[in-house]
Amino acid sequence: MKPKDIVLDFYKSDVLLDRKTVSELLHPEVTIDWNTNKGFIQMNYDDVLSLTDELSRAYVRSKIRISHIIQEKNLVSLRFSHFVKTIENPREEMLMGNFFVIWEVKDDKLFRGYQMSHFS
Repeated sequence: MKPKDIVLDFYKSDVLLDRKTVSELLHPEVTIDWNTNKGFIQMNYDDVLSLTDELSRAYVRSKIRISHIIQEKNLVSLRFSHFVKTIENPREEMLMGNFFVIWEVKDDKLFRGYQMSHFS
């Protein structure tokens, strides 16, 4: 499978709410360096799965709208907006934030992520 396809599988609708699918796409030694408007966060495999659990408790839908995606060898960069629907109001789609990420793919898994975000 191409690195771009692996990254696209991770950002399909509702995948970020599904612990099993997320765990299958992540390398066991995954690290994400994430710069947010609130500071720097470094996440490992367990941290990402915990975030997935938190998201699935708060939201009934998760949708990614990708505006740009570029692959160079085993690196994939994408710019996207993340939209969610809350449990309290499942009919209204809300913008969670805008993101830019560079993923390194290793052994057909997401291995190293460098992400920047601006939350709505």
